[in-house]
Amino acid sequence: MVTMIYDEKVTTVAGAAPDGEDLWLTEADLAHATGCEVGPEGACLGGLCVPLAPELIRRRGDETWVNLSGLARWIEQPVVASPKHAVWFFGDRPDQLAARLSSLTAPDFTLPDLAGRLHSLSQYRGKKIFLVTWASW
Repeated sequence: MVTMIYDEKVTTVAGAAPDGEDLWLTEADLAHATGCEVGPEGACLGGLCVPLAPELIRRRGDETWVNLSGLARWIEQPVVASPKHAVWFFGDRPDQLAARLSSLTAPDFTLPDLAGRLHSLSQYRGKKIFLVTWASW
């Protein structure tokens, strides 16, 4: 059983088949977790269809399995996997990222200040702010 975060939706998939950092899903699980349908054109989500390379598909009996992590890498969608914890996170697809970047609007987020008070970027909409970030790695 694995937990997936795709389009900000958390889904638990009991029948998934992790293989290292690759995540193999049946067509039914793929559709349930992502809304993506597999057809003759490839993997389709909304109006966008991506041809599936042979290495992204496995046939087991009468079931078709798709490597969702491999597909994400193929379309340059960020993927973070923790096979040890059975969790996969899929970032914005390129079409989503392009729409977000063209809007010039930063995504909303909430973080604590040094005193522990939570602040959301949306609280400051319309105001000029200076944001400082730091990471220890």
